[in-house]
Amino acid sequence: MQARKKYVLLGLCACCWLLLFYWGGGVQVRLLKLLGQQRGDVVRPWPDWTDRVLLPGYAQLEELQTGPGSAESPRQRHQAWTGIYKDSRCRMETCFDFTRCRRRGRDGFRVYVYPSEKDERGSESYRKILTSIGESRYYTTDPREACLFVLGIDTLDRDQLSGQFVPNLDDRIKGYPLWNEGRNHLIFNLYSGTWPNYTEDLGFNIGQAILAKASLNTEHFRPGFDVSIPLFSKDHPQKGGERGWLVRNTVPPRRKYLLMFKGKRYLTGIGSDTRNALHHIHNGKDIVSLTTCRHGKDWEKHKDARCDHDNLEYERFDYQELLHNSTFCLVPRGRRLGSFRFLESLQVPSTVHAVGNERVLALRQRTQMLWDAYFSSVDKIVLTTLEIIKDRVFSHVSRNKYMWNALPGGLLVLPEYSTHLAHFPFYYLSLGVSPGQEFTAIIHAVSPLVSQSQPIMKLLQVVSKSKYCSQIIILWNSEKPPPHRSKWPPMPVPLTVTDGRRKTSSRFLPNVAIETEAVLSLDEDTVLLTSEVNFAFLVWMSFPERIVGYPPRSHFWDPVKHAWGYTSKWTNEYSIVLTGAAFYHRYYHYLFSHYLPPSLRALVDRTANCEDILMNFLVSAVTHLPPIKVAQRKQYKELPSPQVRPRPSMVNLTNELPSPQGTKMSAPWANPEHFTQRQECVNSFASWFGYMPLVHSQFRLDPLLFKDQVSVLRKKYKDLERA
Repeated sequence: MQARKKYVLLGLCACCWLLLFYWGGGVQVRLLKLLGQQRGDVVRPWPDWTDRVLLPGYAQLEELQTGPGSAESPRQRHQAWTGIYKDSRCRMETCFDFTRCRRRGRDGFRVYVYPSEKDERGSESYRKILTSIGESRYYTTDPREACLFVLGIDTLDRDQLSGQFVPNLDDRIKGYPLWNEGRNHLIFNLYSGTWPNYTEDLGFNIGQAILAKASLNTEHFRPGFDVSIPLFSKDHPQKGGERGWLVRNTVPPRRKYLLMFKGKRYLTGIGSDTRNALHHIHNGKDIVSLTTCRHGKDWEKHKDARCDHDNLEYERFDYQELLHNSTFCLVPRGRRLGSFRFLESLQVPSTVHAVGNERVLALRQRTQMLWDAYFSSVDKIVLTTLEIIKDRVFSHVSRNKYMWNALPGGLLVLPEYSTHLAHFPFYYLSLGVSPGQEFTAIIHAVSPLVSQSQPIMKLLQVVSKSKYCSQIIILWNSEKPPPHRSKWPPMPVPLTVTDGRRKTSSRFLPNVAIETEAVLSLDEDTVLLTSEVNFAFLVWMSFPERIVGYPPRSHFWDPVKHAWGYTSKWTNEYSIVLTGAAFYHRYYHYLFSHYLPPSLRALVDRTANCEDILMNFLVSAVTHLPPIKVAQRKQYKELPSPQVRPRPSMVNLTNELPSPQGTKMSAPWANPEHFTQRQECVNSFASWFGYMPLVHSQFRLDPLLFKDQVSVLRKKYKDLERA
């Protein structure tokens, strides 16, 4: 009996010991945490990994945050960060005033930039940011309309040792009557803190402002509120930007070098252990990891035994040659969390050694898409930031992840048009859907209706006979009022006459009457057969994201004038299909009117010219593809050219749309000034886009039986397929 009691007692002791271990341990941890808080220390969580002994070459967390000679304690860092991020719990629903943005519905997202003070110092990079905002469709000069505010003071470089550091920011921004503790303000920053610790001290309290920052620390990033942007140099282009180095479906995808890195090796302080741990991977053949000790004024005081060898090896390789010819690019941290190599490596993807060729090619294509869509220029970085914030403000009409991560990218997919993927021509193939089987014809009319024999009357009959035609809209752009409906001929499809408001660009305004995905744009004097219309429409259904039509034109670079040229000479190569007779998706109406700046549309209206060229620029910029020319009966004669074209700088001054044989030309394009205007338009458009988006092509689609010796009765397109 006593033995039994003995075992029971031992069991109770064991249970008590276990309870004390679990509960007492928790109490001890909480007690230690409380004591630590009383001392002002930050109690950090235990590491997540258990195999630290297997990674002797990697620096510890504290080593990366604090370099030798640094006296800053975790307590001091915590106090500094707390001072910077007083509103560290900010989210859109707690620190943003949505009412400022929703007063005017979807058009309420306006951005106001504070005017710069006289003699205000500003970096080139910040001027580019402000220029991008000022040229965007969201810019307003009226702060009462603004949803978002951007400081005119340069906040990019907050390193106190930098020559571009702007002092006394706290006092200056508090003097702004609209500051309101930073509410609805957007602050851009690339660099923060200073040597030797490079903390995130911005030198002023951002309050409730949204921070668009390079090298954000995850500890202080406010999810759904702040925006992480890439670090970019002062040489990063304002617009356009260099295209990525991937040619479509480049095979093989692997390059001469498997993995590369070339940069500074910090001998002391933050970042030193990170890059020191990489030297052993260098073999000088397929893996190249190069560092130099030559940086700073006193680097020789700290040089180690490897410096001389590393410096020599560093000079053996050219950085650009490595970058262009490497499969993977390594991006180790430096002094700060960020690196210029992030943007550079987007043009040459970074991944692991064991990835197969198919995966490598897919990754290269993905990074190419991200580079082209969001990072290749300051313009795209800034606009992406604004669009991200706009999606948060109007979350009910925001882009989904697929729209952001698939071509053509979020900047060119406007959710105000639709939030459904199937409504955009770019996604048909990936969704496995086809466009609708009907089209809407829009005829641009500029001449008063005085006779039933005018070309527009015949055009109406030809188009309405197409079995694919759903409706016809006449865009009346004449000085005289449109004729009564009884003056128009009876047709098998609905006919609507709308006011063109006497603007050339009005032909591309979004029209709620357009119910079909396909639009057939026509000039009033276009001469076509119904079979030509049908054939072009069937071709467009296979290429719904492109312009498909008849009259081709081309651009070229004039090395003498150092400008782009425009030619209407019929050759095997083209880059433009005139929208006087062409199919395209109706989404481009919305993009033309809401994505392009008012300045370009004003140019079109002022000259009453070039709207077709501008639409081609837009579609090619979106798709990175040329338009498609389809077969047409060549019923026109080339007019004698006053010039011979022995070199690209000379152009043929033939008319834009030659008249049928035996008729006289009285249209405005018969004037040589019309052609000169089109040359100027090409250069103006290229300047706004920042590059030349037009793409040359020799691709042309004809009916299948065009040259076959078969009976005409067997041919589907009899008039087009005659030999």
